[in-house]
Amino acid sequence: MYETNYHRPRDLAEAESLFAAAAEGRYLAGGMTLLPTMKQRLAAPSDLVDLGRLLELKGIAVTADTVTLGAAVTHAEVATSAEIRAAFPALAALAGQIGDPHVRHRGTIGGSLANDDPAADYPAAVLALDATILTTRRTLAAADFFQGLFTTALEEGEILVSVAFPIPARAAYAKFPNPASRYAMAGVFVAQLDSGEARVGVTGAGQDGVYRDVAFEAALTARFDPAALDDIAVDAEGMLSDLHGSAAYRANLVKVMAKRAVAGAG
Repeated sequence: MYETNYHRPRDLAEAESLFAAAAEGRYLAGGMTLLPTMKQRLAAPSDLVDLGRLLELKGIAVTADTVTLGAAVTHAEVATSAEIRAAFPALAALAGQIGDPHVRHRGTIGGSLANDDPAADYPAAVLALDATILTTRRTLAAADFFQGLFTTALEEGEILVSVAFPIPARAAYAKFPNPASRYAMAGVFVAQLDSGEARVGVTGAGQDGVYRDVAFEAALTARFDPAALDDIAVDAEGMLSDLHGSAAYRANLVKVMAKRAVAGAG
């Protein structure tokens, strides 16, 4: 790594002040992406501002219709929360599929969303449910937050504070993980709202990152059953293609994972 200055602010105000004063500052949450990037010398921030221990970013709040997570809540905390398991089991199950135990105990939902890796798991649920994202400057709808590969609506120095998920009537997440990294080669979050409307978020497969599959949504709104997707062909155009799998392979995985998610929704 290159030399860098490490800061542990006492609150969000100090964090933003430290960032603004840095020549090339970066916020540090769990560090699951940033630290390996620095070790490979692909990033060399002058200053790291550690957000991981700020109490303002901690906490899980569950009401009758919403689960709100502080940005510094770890994947392991989501996966093991008794409150979340009771109110929104699909979200706890999604968190339990992220990476390995080391990643789950260090990685945070805020860091995952701010990084917006195209194969990350949380974005599928956030976009499908149009979760509300609170920052130090404003409130954003999920549809406005994700803007392409590794790109979000966050402005320079802006900090993601919390994410509020509306609790659906039933939901599930299914993914095909890369056997080495456990990143999603295709991950599909399926939800049925109280109104009967179906929502489908897809991660790991699209060239432009996470997206909603409107064809799946229409079919599942009419009939929430895996068989409702039988006649829908997922177009390989626009799918990622790399050494791990072709675009056609990922297109097939999206449909398979979608059907598994519907079958497992509860």
